[in-house]
Formats: sequence, C-alpha cells, structure tokens
Amino acid sequence: MNLSTRAVLATGGVFLGCCSGVVFLELLVKLDPGAGNLITAAQFAFIALEGFVFTSRFGLAKRVISLRDYALLVAMFFLTSVCNNYVFEFNVPMTLHMIIRGGSLISNMCLGTLILKRSYRLSQYISVVMISVGIFICTYFSSPDLGAKEDLDSTANTDIFWWLVGVLLLVLALFVSSYMGVTQELLYRRHGKCAREALYYTHLLPLPAFLLMQDNIRTHWLLAYAGEFYQLPLLGVAVPLILLYLLGNVLAQHLCISSVYTLTTECSSLTVTLILTLRKFISLVFSIIYFRNPFTLYHWLGTVLVFVGTLMFADVIRVPKRTQAVKQE
Repeated sequence: MNLSTRAVLATGGVFLGCCSGVVFLELLVKLDPGAGNLITAAQFAFIALEGFVFTSRFGLAKRVISLRDYALLVAMFFLTSVCNNYVFEFNVPMTLHMIIRGGSLISNMCLGTLILKRSYRLSQYISVVMISVGIFICTYFSSPDLGAKEDLDSTANTDIFWWLVGVLLLVLALFVSSYMGVTQELLYRRHGKCAREALYYTHLLPLPAFLLMQDNIRTHWLLAYAGEFYQLPLLGVAVPLILLYLLGNVLAQHLCISSVYTLTTECSSLTVTLILTLRKFISLVFSIIYFRNPFTLYHWLGTVLVFVGTLMFADVIRVPKRTQAVKQE
C-alpha cells in the first residue's frame, strides 16, 4: 500500500482527530446520554462556518460540484451522523458502538457486489464471515443486563426493545455510510478532487434540518448549564464541563472528518475503510483501558474475529494458498 505524503498526513489526522473525538464523545455521553443531537448540530455548525470562511470564501468561490449532485450525499451524511450520535439514548454502550461501526467492510463488500458488480477473493469472503460472527458475538454479549431471567417484567422488555432499536439504527447507518462512500468515489471520478468543497456543503446544506430538533437541542443545552462547571486555570472563568467537552469533540471531529475526506481523494475506498477500521480498533482498546468499560472474554473473541477478518479482507494477512500442491498431485 503506497501512500502519498498528502495521504500519510491525512492518515495521521484520522488517527489523531477521530481517536481524540471518541474520547470527548464518551466523556459527553457519560454526563448526558441524550446529548446526541446537540453534539451533531455543534459539529455541523462549526465545520460549515469554517468552510464558509476558508473554502467558500464568504460565498465568492466557484462551486465544482452542483448542488443537485450533493443532495443525495448530504442526505446520507446527515442521516448517518444523527443516527451514530443519537443511539446512546437507547442504552447502546460505547464499545458495542465502535465494534458495529468497525464492520464497515461487510457493508462495503455487499454494496460493491450489488451496485458496482465487483468480485472478491475467497479470503475476502472468509473474512466477511469472521467479521459477521465477531459482531454477532459482541452484540449478543453486550445486550443490557436486565437482572435475573425470572424477573423479566415489562420494563425489562421495553429496555431490550429500545436497545435493539439502537443496534438497528447503527446497522442502518453502517450501510448508508458505505453507500455514501460509493457515491463520493463516483463524484470525484466525474469532477476531480474537491474534498474541501464536499466537506463544506455536506455540513452546510443539512443545517436547516436541525430546526426539527430544536426542542431537544435546547433542552440538552440548558442541561449543560445545570450540570457541573469547570474553572479554567488561566482565565479564571467557570464554564459548563459538558460544553468544554463539546468544544473538544467539535475540534477533534473537524480534524477527523476533513482528514477522511482528503483520504477519499487520495486512496481507494478499500484502503480508506481499512484505515478507519484500524482507527476504530485503537479507539476501542483505549476506551476499554481508560474508561474501564466492561469487556469479557467473549468481547475479546468477537473483537479479534472482527479485526483479523478486516486485515484478511485488505490482504494484510494472507490465507496460505494450496493450489500448487493440488496441481503437483
């Protein structure tokens, strides 16, 4: 895998920005599990504002891709962003969140076969089975502990139902995100590399949709001011701790997503998916160690299957070939 200097820098930005963004996200979720819409709205608003100044040059820069071509891309990106941040309200743990999103190669392969009519090696099909089994194991053993089996009342059944809703939303976002990657690749083939423009418009155009969530966003904004405050050491000003974590998450997310968009113009979709999956693995391990999230032997088994399968899919780990031995016989 030969990467250009631009791609190497973007890869570093992905690991630094995305991993630190996950840390701030988990800190936010621990303080307010329902702040997903507030987090998403803040991310979109900041990236759109930065793009308006530096990419659009206050609306004076000429657009390369038409707004019509951006429409589907924007809708998919908005849907995946909202789903990925909102599922924490359904009692989905951070570790399961990262593991399911780590299965993006499955959705990438399915869509590549169905839409782009691509064919894959036998080792890649084996790796998909490994990834699927690994995600199933982690999902099953991450289901909420609702007490003894004999005490399954209506409240417990309701908790299971909403947990399943959260898992299904994550799976939906996984496939939509993969289709979005296919759409981006086709757009760049037609119009050339314009990652900064795509980043700007995919965050600017969905902003009005957040008006539909204004009550929820306002509620959690007020909850931030009703919570714990942190005294800034140099300025001597007390700010809500949630808003401090939110600022860290927004800045990290900007570095993360801008680096991902740069990678999509420099590397194949498979290489981008591999880099993102490895990043998710690092985030997962850090989350387990630093936040001391529960992680059983079954979770480790599932995680190993997911990420070994991922490396096999990208041909980093190769399955020994026996074709020559068969021919000699």
